[in-house]
Amino acid sequence: MMAWFASLVILGSVYVAALAFRLLSHLTVCLRRPKDLRRCYGTWAVLTGPTSGIGWSVAMELARRGLNLVLIGRDPAKLRDISETISRAAPTVQTKTVLFDLSLLTTAQGEEAMRQLQQTVEELDVGLLVNNAGVLEPSAVFLHEADVEACVDMIRVNLLALTEVTAAVIPGMVNRGRGAVVNLGSASSEAIPSLPLYTMYAATKRYVARFSKCLHVEYRRKGIDVQCQAPFFVAGTMASRFAEARRFVPLTPTPDAYARAAVRWIGHGPLCVPNFRHQIMWFFAGIAPDFLQDGILLRDHLWQRNELQTTRSLPEVCPIKQGGHAAA
Repeated sequence: MMAWFASLVILGSVYVAALAFRLLSHLTVCLRRPKDLRRCYGTWAVLTGPTSGIGWSVAMELARRGLNLVLIGRDPAKLRDISETISRAAPTVQTKTVLFDLSLLTTAQGEEAMRQLQQTVEELDVGLLVNNAGVLEPSAVFLHEADVEACVDMIRVNLLALTEVTAAVIPGMVNRGRGAVVNLGSASSEAIPSLPLYTMYAATKRYVARFSKCLHVEYRRKGIDVQCQAPFFVAGTMASRFAEARRFVPLTPTPDAYARAAVRWIGHGPLCVPNFRHQIMWFFAGIAPDFLQDGILLRDHLWQRNELQTTRSLPEVCPIKQGGHAAA
């Protein structure tokens, strides 16, 4: 009996020590002086998906840190808008834009855009790449219901684009012996046991995490930090469309708050959860039984599926031109 009790005490102590270590690590990063990204990595940063949500806020935060920016997006008007906003907020920061619809990556148009990106980065001291762009559609559907073209778009943006943009930028970092790559993953693939009815999205984000970890091991001796950031919900972004996001509003940061934490965490480990509110959610996800989380998520997503089906079946008052899929 005493041996059994002692075992429980030891296990409990180890668990508490692990939690304390994680908290201490977070506090250490938060309290230390932020990295000088220009000095550590280079004067230019490349950012995909900079025209809204987390991408917009990260672009502004990097500009505030003095990095020049190569902005990759598919909407010329929105690219012009973020460039002008950066110029007003940080007049000394230079910006370049590359018009690139990542969902067309394997087409002739996509190949031409990739060549333009390669030519652009070859001329610059690119020290940081942030792969932020992502696609959530198809959402709240069973696999057999998903639109094939939407699935292909998701694979192109979430997997192929992230891989090929990294492959285009990282050779210059290797030549200079310094650099950092930040890939936006998701807590849906790291912190919770499943994401029913969002199966492909969670699977693509799992790829992002493994891709980042392997690259971290491959390139850290070459002076390059590769990191996957795995956030939960962020207000006003595509992640906030999840049904359960409403339940965690108090633990949902704004894009600006997330961006400040995200930039501060660059270079600190291959996998991180930069925002402290998200770390609280990660903790509770770690102690809740898998079967309980699976049941709650399936129930929420079935409800969301029914809501979306009802919305789609309503007659349109006036024609609305679809602008494409959502991207973070």
